Amino acid sequence: MDLYYLDDLVPGQRFGGSARIRVEEQRSKTFASEFDPQPFHMDEDAARASIFRGLAASGWHTAAMTMRLLVDSEFKPAGGIVGAGFDELRWPLPVRPGDELRVESEVLEVRPSKSRPEQGLVKLRTTTLNQGEQVVQVSVGNLVVPRRLER
Repeated sequence: MDLYYLDDLVPGQRFGGSARIRVEEQRSKTFASEFDPQPFHMDEDAARASIFRGLAASGWHTAAMTMRLLVDSEFKPAGGIVGAGFDELRWPLPVRPGDELRVESEVLEVRPSKSRPEQGLVKLRTTTLNQGEQVVQVSVGNLVVPRRLER
């Protein structure tokens, strides 16, 4: 397992090769009942009558599954995936029970810190795709990544 320091990352660098997660209906409903209790996430009849025209996973559940896929992906920053906030978070299509999700990431920007020379920020676009290669989530996040220490 290769760990990436700030010095190892460059704009345009891509990471694929993530595992896949199958979206299980009951898990999706359980997540929604606790964290996003809206009828179109938990009740098939209500979901059919909604804008989604069928049961849809909560976007926050999609974000949580994306985080799991990202942690398990080939993108391994030294020190872990430490977020400093998001510039963008979109859900262009609903995630449905039975979907199989995977992630791809691209480094957009690498910026050493002026006040903390031991670290910097990496702007990372993470795209979550379903089994049909349709984009179901796009996030652009800022991650704190350590620099290699001089010895």
